[in-house]
Amino acid sequence: MVDTNKSMIFNFRKLIKSFKVAFTGLWIGVKEENTIRIGVVIAFFVILFMFFFPLTHQERAIIVLCVFLVLSIELMNTQVERVTNLIDKNHNEEIKKIKDLAAGAVLMAIIGTAIVGIFIFTPYVIEFFSCPGNL
Repeated sequence: MVDTNKSMIFNFRKLIKSFKVAFTGLWIGVKEENTIRIGVVIAFFVILFMFFFPLTHQERAIIVLCVFLVLSIELMNTQVERVTNLIDKNHNEEIKKIKDLAAGAVLMAIIGTAIVGIFIFTPYVIEFFSCPGNL
């Protein structure tokens, strides 16, 4: 008799467990980290603007990708902070550099996303405010 779980290419129980673990991590981030909550609120408004303006499918895809990129890197930054705090809670210059590098990655993603947002949204905002009937 062949064990069907071992002969399958994908083990769906493990896959479901992996998704549960991932969603738990998301929930921990939202529940415990202020910067992630702020990012989620900003993402919510960006998504609203995305549907308010008549963006193309490509523009929408780029916006969604940027939003998820920033939130993902923020989660990674949180992970780096927590791991380094476990290693040494005292002031350690090397750990401070590690945390600063991780925060720098978040900042780069935010700056890049803001630039993309400006490129995409500016023409639509200008058009919206230039039409007298919109105000």
